[in-house]
Amino acid sequence: MNTLREALQEYLDLRRSLGFKMREAGLLLPRFVSFMETRHAAHISTGLALEWAQNPSVQPAEWARRLCFVRGFARHRSATDIRTEIPPVGMLPHRSTRARPHLYTEAEVRRLMDAALELPVAWPSTPLRPWVFHCLIGLLSVTGLRISEALNLELGDVDLEDAVLTIRGAKLGRTRLVPIHPTTCTVLADYLRRRKQFLGRQVSSNVFITSRGTRLDIGRVHRTFYALSRQTGLRAEGTSKGPRLHDFRHRFAVEVLIRWYQSGEDAWRLLPVLSTYLGHIYVAGTYWYLSGSPELMAQAMNRLERRWGASS
Repeated sequence: MNTLREALQEYLDLRRSLGFKMREAGLLLPRFVSFMETRHAAHISTGLALEWAQNPSVQPAEWARRLCFVRGFARHRSATDIRTEIPPVGMLPHRSTRARPHLYTEAEVRRLMDAALELPVAWPSTPLRPWVFHCLIGLLSVTGLRISEALNLELGDVDLEDAVLTIRGAKLGRTRLVPIHPTTCTVLADYLRRRKQFLGRQVSSNVFITSRGTRLDIGRVHRTFYALSRQTGLRAEGTSKGPRLHDFRHRFAVEVLIRWYQSGEDAWRLLPVLSTYLGHIYVAGTYWYLSGSPELMAQAMNRLERRWGASS
């Protein structure tokens, strides 16, 4: 029988081959195995799993997450080691809370895009930098892409003739096609023209790039976005709270649902369409957007009241 460390590598390789990135599990589970080795334990037990998960140097809110990772590994290990104990579901319960989304108004999006065009262009910045963030913010607001998906876009993924983006390597390694509006094509074409003029040499194939022609990294994007959101009054100086890049995705989903309601479409029937567009694996992930918008809830209630009135 292989060791726990060997079994862990098999488990991680298997999950990754199925499309799961396993970033956090890949960092934490080797630490769990090291802990087991210090205890000279050859098989997983609920007691040791709890002891490791409840490390006093870790916040209690993280205990359930750590135990969840061990539970998944234990289920895999139990197939080859009958001595394995799988920690029961419900131990160390913790209900995670999602950040309350900010539903950007059209004016707020416009202010952010306009502010992006005012970004410094003197060294170490470049004349391309304002257009990078102007286009990126606009694209996030009208497509609902995840920020990672936008930053992973390559030139070959942008088909302006057919007005479609190819999104690769999304959750579980899935690929999907995202149609875009003609006005979005116009902005993208203008940005790509400026990108080509500015660089004039072979660089990264990514759409959104740095002054050196390399892929734009998420840390730089966040820092610039925070500065723009403070400049436009969306985020107070010196605070970590405020609108997020991910809220553009939330805004897009809510706007689509509201338009469906207002045009008399059956939003519930069309919800799987929106799920597919957004790259959600389950419709429940899209359904969550219903709870974040008072206007959307009002539209849903109006629809129900009309149905009840018609049937009375």
